Amino acid sequence: MERWLILVWSFLFALLGEAQVRVSAWPEGKDGLERSPDYDVTVKSLAGGSGEWIRVPNLRCDVDTRHVRHASFAEFEMGSPVVVRVKNCRTDAWDGNGKMQVKVKPSSRGIACRQVDARTVEFTLHRPEFLSVEFNGERKQNLHIFANDMLAETYTGEEPDAINWKGKNAQDVFKQDARLIYFGPGVHFPKDLPSGEIKIPSNTTVYLAPGAVVRARLIVDRAENVRIIGRGIVAHPLRGVEITYSKNVLVDGITILNPQHYTVYGGQSENLTICNLKSFSARPWSDGIDLMSCRHVKIDHVFLRNSDDCIALYNHRWWYWGGTEDVDISRATLWCDWAHPVNIGTHGDDRSESGETLKNVRIHDCDIIFHEGDGMLSIRCGDKNVVRDVVYDSIRIEDISRGRLFEMQVIYSEKYNRAPGNGIRDVHFRNISVFDSEGCMNPSLITDYDANRVIGKYTIENVMLNGKPFNEDKDFIRTITIE
Repeated sequence: MERWLILVWSFLFALLGEAQVRVSAWPEGKDGLERSPDYDVTVKSLAGGSGEWIRVPNLRCDVDTRHVRHASFAEFEMGSPVVVRVKNCRTDAWDGNGKMQVKVKPSSRGIACRQVDARTVEFTLHRPEFLSVEFNGERKQNLHIFANDMLAETYTGEEPDAINWKGKNAQDVFKQDARLIYFGPGVHFPKDLPSGEIKIPSNTTVYLAPGAVVRARLIVDRAENVRIIGRGIVAHPLRGVEITYSKNVLVDGITILNPQHYTVYGGQSENLTICNLKSFSARPWSDGIDLMSCRHVKIDHVFLRNSDDCIALYNHRWWYWGGTEDVDISRATLWCDWAHPVNIGTHGDDRSESGETLKNVRIHDCDIIFHEGDGMLSIRCGDKNVVRDVVYDSIRIEDISRGRLFEMQVIYSEKYNRAPGNGIRDVHFRNISVFDSEGCMNPSLITDYDANRVIGKYTIENVMLNGKPFNEDKDFIRTITIE
């Protein structure tokens, strides 16, 4: 079925004449982006006969807060199947035997490399993918390939009711009732503000054009009907995108590069869609997507490489109250250099009489391509929370440095909580595969707090560890905090 879909996809693009590859030029220098010399990346279209090789800028991203390294990423858009060619320019291009071992992840994509010469490999992409290319097991200074789909919605900044951030008389670009904020190619900063933030009003589309670098956090506060779209990069902000007390917000297609804190931060908001997002972080508490008291959320086709939780779902925290519910996470590729790929339930409203509920969460068709830390699929229920109705389905996990597959705990942490959680129930794990080549995985953990605050009903179906079925008696450790 998969091969048939790929063939149809390729045929339709060729038939429609959409054989395209688009590569953006990025601003460099003091305020722009830094090139990485480690890899040389080129791409060409396969549709319509032989195409020309196009060089893709190879940019630097920082990873792993414990020992920060300079990794690389290269982005382009594709409207038809393409060939990607990568030259390894590093001094350690070969292993101890004089060979160059290459792995393209997620392995579930089934992408095989072909050796072109002693330093160069190439592979074919039939559809947009977010990938890691690793030579000789090098994970800290690897290459990330972000093959985006072609932008279907574009702007020029000349539209009526548009704010062109670098247009004429750009010292005061603001307009009442503007419907578009346009960031064109180049570097953009806030206007005459003593902070590194840009606030976005209701009913506005924010467009980051290919080649645009925004050096600010984008804030959606008490707003509705906001879209943040395009192929630009939000670079080195305090946070990437903040969505607070808002509804009907879309974040689609952008890259957020090394924020000091979260990539996307949501508080007491609803009807959020986050898709085609790419993220790197290398600072303490630089999580990927963190949502507090949010409802009706869809996260789809994202690549998150973070030095803390990749995705975290909480109830009350800071100035946000109310439960969290109806969260759908699909086609996420998660790389956790430290902490949890998915973390649920730690924070809540312990001052309320009965606590808050976090419910109806579905995480499916996702890949975890590296993990070092604690639980990979973690529910840590504190602050009188109840966590229920959580489904993990079709999760593929590879390259574990240290951690547990499942971690379900009713906890009281003096660092994060004022009270223990009230319990976890109706959690379902199914169709999960783990390949732990280094044998570093610890047993999964279930922790009840006491006789009343416990892990309730859960199911495990078709969970495989290195090709063997998960054994609850052997692979789970069950404990109780207070006897």
